[in-house]
Amino acid sequence: MNLNRRSLALLTAAAALTGAGLLPGAAMAQPDAHWPSKPIKWVVPFPPGGAMDVIARTLGDKAARVLGQAVVVENRPGAGGNIGADYVAKQPADGYTIMITSIGMATNKSLYAKLSYDPVKDFAPISLLAVVPNVLVVNAAKNPDKSVKEVIAHAKKEPGKLTYASAGNGTSIHLAGEVFASMAGVNILHIPYKGSGPAITDMLGGQVDLMFDSITSARPHIQSGKLRALGVTTAKRSGALPDVPTIAEAGVPGYEVSPWFAVFAPAGTPPEVVAKLNKVLNDAMKEPDTLKKLESVGAEPIGTTPQELATHLNKELDRWGKLIKERNIRLD
Repeated sequence: MNLNRRSLALLTAAAALTGAGLLPGAAMAQPDAHWPSKPIKWVVPFPPGGAMDVIARTLGDKAARVLGQAVVVENRPGAGGNIGADYVAKQPADGYTIMITSIGMATNKSLYAKLSYDPVKDFAPISLLAVVPNVLVVNAAKNPDKSVKEVIAHAKKEPGKLTYASAGNGTSIHLAGEVFASMAGVNILHIPYKGSGPAITDMLGGQVDLMFDSITSARPHIQSGKLRALGVTTAKRSGALPDVPTIAEAGVPGYEVSPWFAVFAPAGTPPEVVAKLNKVLNDAMKEPDTLKKLESVGAEPIGTTPQELATHLNKELDRWGKLIKERNIRLD
């Protein structure tokens, strides 16, 4: 074999190996002209039943009808969303695995000493989906505070004695309290629980004084009169509790914690697949029955471009990284 023929043979073999994904640098998935040609897996990195799960299942059903393939929701809970995120980061970037995630995508990098994935480098942003506000609540029968300003005055009168429950260290419920304490200049004691359920149980029992709970789980108890809502954590009032002021309105100017939900795919997912998913999901969020379902869990739809989600994630990484360091927040 002469040199030219030998070179051609080597190049042909290398091309075959690269096409099979056997050589380094072949991570970028090849565009699938018939995508989707099989079911799409939608990973939810938290247990069934919460707002995140409801959003994924609602939008997944809508997407399946448009795409002509099933969208199968798979719950992979644990480690503040890290187990599911790690799994998705390692999946083929072919458009057949996506993940809904939350503010943890921005906070876990600072909360955990070592992550097995990079929230920016290992994922392709698709769309910011929705915000589900947290709401500051107190026990209506056992706590005399009737406003945010009264809570602040109470906390300043008895520093370190008021307790606030959360669904666990590093959750948006916990961080909402940390931002409140920092901006209001008060010393309140954080009591972490293993989930919102047991935290709410102790709130209703009067074992803890405050909670910045998700509107999803707090609203039924607010409506029954057992919990008193003092302020929502978002920049504007919630359509689910329109008579409740924002915490910024009620006494802490500039306060905002907006627990968000977004969808990502593994890094390297073909841009045309990302664009298609973006359009299908954003269109689904405009449908009346979807809006009704999202409202039932207090979710306020957003919908963005992939680039807008990338920009949002970077801003959130910066914001929460600084706060977590400043407040010396540690996990259980």
